[in-house]
Amino acid sequence: MTGAAADSSLMGAREIADRMGLSRQRVQQLAERPDFPAPVALLRMGRVWRTTEIESWLRIYRDFEERK
Repeated sequence: MTGAAADSSLMGAREIADRMGLSRQRVQQLAERPDFPAPVALLRMGRVWRTTEIESWLRIYRDFEERK
């Protein structure tokens, strides 16, 4: 891999889905939440996010889900 494809500082819906153990469709639903990080770009394949922002959001989201 070269260029952006090798850049692990960005994630698309598929990578987020794999990380969370969810479907891409569920990630797209979560991405509509007001507390979900804003995408850094919109590409033909879809939105992309900074990995660091997704990881931070995941820690908060999982803590919240555990308290339910």
